[in-house]
Amino acid sequence: MTRAAVLGAGSWGTAFGKVLADAGCDVTLWARRAGVADAIQATRCNPDYLDDIRLPDRLWATADAAAALDGADFVVLAVPSQTLRDNLTGWRSAIPAAATLVSLMKGVELGTSARMSEVIRAVADVTEDRVAVVTGPNLAREIALEQPAASVVACVDLGRAAALQAACTTGYFRPYTNGDVVGCELGGAVKNVIALAAGMAEGMGFGDNTKASLITRGLAETARLGASVGADPMTFAGLAGLGDLVATCTSPLSRNRSFGERLGRGETVAQAEAATRQTAEGVKSCQSILDLARKSGVDMPITEQIVRVCHEGLAVSVAMKALMGRETKPESD
Repeated sequence: MTRAAVLGAGSWGTAFGKVLADAGCDVTLWARRAGVADAIQATRCNPDYLDDIRLPDRLWATADAAAALDGADFVVLAVPSQTLRDNLTGWRSAIPAAATLVSLMKGVELGTSARMSEVIRAVADVTEDRVAVVTGPNLAREIALEQPAASVVACVDLGRAAALQAACTTGYFRPYTNGDVVGCELGGAVKNVIALAAGMAEGMGFGDNTKASLITRGLAETARLGASVGADPMTFAGLAGLGDLVATCTSPLSRNRSFGERLGRGETVAQAEAATRQTAEGVKSCQSILDLARKSGVDMPITEQIVRVCHEGLAVSVAMKALMGRETKPESD
């Protein structure tokens, strides 16, 4: 029997744990707080996230990371991106030697500009072929409600990717394999930043032309960055690129879009953070993504303005004017 440990009981970690259990895996979900783990065991629901969705009997919860990791074939990492290094440092000695390490995280590390798979490889001291990424349009609530969705399992070892694909295929969740880990991760990280911009446009009362323009030019930024670090350009036309970008920029379930909408209505970052319970990854990752772009000599104007809004206090209206006032040029650059 395939065993999976999901480390992180937020909305996406919980939803993906459900997917794995529905696909036939025995799943242990690690929760940071013992009270959450106990509640899941007692009620079969996560009281903090997806509290109205029953979790399968194949899934059990614990606050003991070592117990969760014992005998796991797949170690699924589902913590906030900027906490991965510290968390994984504490867990690495308990990770089974042959396990596949799976990243659900969509961010770039502050200070290092490292993708999540790079952080995993460095901290856990594992080879590239042991790290896989699950990405794509992954709105947790819709997946937990078993609404049909496709996704991507990326790994340089396509045999390992196929094994994970088999372990998480259900009647409502259809994963595709992809060998382009770099492109898949960058698509998942940058889309959070563009979703902040789309949310700001919504909050300012702008219509679909504005949002479509941001999505399209955001995709161009993502593809430029990806090309500069060796990604396959075709990845950005697929589920990990365009698919994830559209879902995150348009859905009210998207925490980044919702956070951006608050900023567009005039709230400060501190006010928006106080009003939301979940992590908007783009708020932190926008700076590290811009750092990576500058190191690579890539122009990312939308990302640059989001950094100025989120970290320098620039008014959203001024950021929008800056984008619209840029020098005109050909679309294909």
